[in-house]
Amino acid sequence: MASESDQFDKEQLLPKVIDLCDLAADSAYAPHAYAFVQDGLRYTAKQVFGDPDRLRAEGESLHISGRQLAIGLRDFAITRYGLMARRVLEHWNIHRTDDFGRIVFRMIDADLMARREDDQLEDFFSVFSFDEAFRPENILRAIESDQTSLESGTESFAGSSS
Repeated sequence: MASESDQFDKEQLLPKVIDLCDLAADSAYAPHAYAFVQDGLRYTAKQVFGDPDRLRAEGESLHISGRQLAIGLRDFAITRYGLMARRVLEHWNIHRTDDFGRIVFRMIDADLMARREDDQLEDFFSVFSFDEAFRPENILRAIESDQTSLESGTESFAGSSS
């Protein structure tokens, strides 16, 4: 039987799922792509800030740049899907870092994400090459080291978007 907190979570989740489905209805991207970006933002915030909830409670301003988010989404895809990461993203019609930006800005327009004045769609353009980032040997190296580029402070696989 579900606890009251479980029920509360479900009640909050359903409108978000409906919003993501509505957003995807007239979009080139699948609803799962929007959910992935939303989950990937939380993943990236944790990688960049450690404990974002604690920092928010202390009044810290948290901001993730388009470049940081694109790299975080790459790392999140590898963490979540391993060698299948590129195939999963392609199934959702995500082929370049530019696509991450288009999803983010559709979510911003729908008030599902926030932005700063200086954030632009172009921040996501050509952050890295999917060919390089999702090459099996690079994915295996990332999995074996169990350390993403955000955690280590590097931006491996950098280059232009494919």
